[in-house]
Amino acid sequence: MMNTFRIKGGQTLRGDFYPQGAKNEALQVICAVLLTSKPVRIKNIPEIQDVLKLIEILETLGVKITKNAKGDYTFCSEHIDFDYLKSNEFRRDGAKLRGTIMILGPLLGRFKEGYIPIPGGDKIGRRRLDTHFQGFKNLGAVFTYKEEEKFYSVVAKELKGCYMLLEEASVTGTANIIMAAVLAEGQTQIYNAACEPYIQQLCKMLCSMGAKINGIGSNLLTIEGVSQLDGTEHTVLPDMIEIGSIIGLAAMTQSEITIKNVSWDNLGNIPDTFKRLGIRIERKNDDMFIPSQKHYKIQNFIDGSILTISDAPWPGFTPDLISIILVVATQAKGSLLIHQKMFESRLFFVDKLIDMGAQIILCDPHRATVIGMNQEVPLRATNMASPDIRAGIALLIAAMSAKGESLISNIYQIDRGYENIDVRLRALGADIERIAT
Repeated sequence: MMNTFRIKGGQTLRGDFYPQGAKNEALQVICAVLLTSKPVRIKNIPEIQDVLKLIEILETLGVKITKNAKGDYTFCSEHIDFDYLKSNEFRRDGAKLRGTIMILGPLLGRFKEGYIPIPGGDKIGRRRLDTHFQGFKNLGAVFTYKEEEKFYSVVAKELKGCYMLLEEASVTGTANIIMAAVLAEGQTQIYNAACEPYIQQLCKMLCSMGAKINGIGSNLLTIEGVSQLDGTEHTVLPDMIEIGSIIGLAAMTQSEITIKNVSWDNLGNIPDTFKRLGIRIERKNDDMFIPSQKHYKIQNFIDGSILTISDAPWPGFTPDLISIILVVATQAKGSLLIHQKMFESRLFFVDKLIDMGAQIILCDPHRATVIGMNQEVPLRATNMASPDIRAGIALLIAAMSAKGESLISNIYQIDRGYENIDVRLRALGADIERIAT
């Protein structure tokens, strides 16, 4: 049985919104529990499909898992079932989730072997794994790919630290290499490392377990290998992507929303990017207040040319919010060029917005020009399917602002990244219902 969202748009929302824990951080730090035989307690874990699947896979792998409270889990990886890792069952389970790629680094670091099927995830273009495996090879691992089985393995007699320059600042690649290197012999230097807050959080957690990592927050990490790691407690940051999504929702629905405990210092240029679309955002301690606005005007560049918003590795603007920026621009005053550099299929959902009456020119797989309608011509309600997590939430925001009743099917894609989003939006006054179809 499939679920669908039925949304009556045009409702003005009001109230406090509490963001979930960060999905991308949770996937990394949960995999890091494999680095030690001691208990690791992690709090503020978002109970969303992708995270729960990873927890289920770790449990099948032999990790003892205790749920202390909602979003609060203790993991103990004393015993690992390598027979499961080599089984057809794991080939099936692991292929459903892209996050499983990050079990390789800790398994390689601690046990000197790791196995993984080609991981799944959003179909948003090529998402190469070369950075992961080249990093493992640099540390001394032997990489094997069985094409007929679509199965990867990395094995090493020993891991030795080295200097490496990453081909790309891959977040998951950096995380994987860090987790292998903390138990390697000697010093590892990783240049062109990703430096997102999630990577910083992973490094801080590993240091609390006894790892030695310098350069946290920069693109040059220096790791002194240790022989073993201890247990720890860790709290996941609020999800910056969900925070950005709610900023966009507030603007599109002309709503007054306070987003609670946003961890401002870890939001980078997200608030300023939305402000460039004319959206008012106020800081109140660690809360974010978005007042109701009837109109918001896109700022041009200083020379008067059309504003371009593009994605880039941190501290650039995150690609996960490009779809939100695009949908918000459809009701702004002014025009905007969206340049999605990192994934070539992430703009292909705009045809659904065009069906709703949005004025968008898809220039090529990476660029779209949006002509804002200044809230004068509301989007039309329609029926559509969610193609991936981020496009799905963008379409949900569009439906919330549209006049009439919309249906969004394939909402499993939204559930993968947003925990009980319908329940939490109803608490703000949204008219949204989950129905079985």
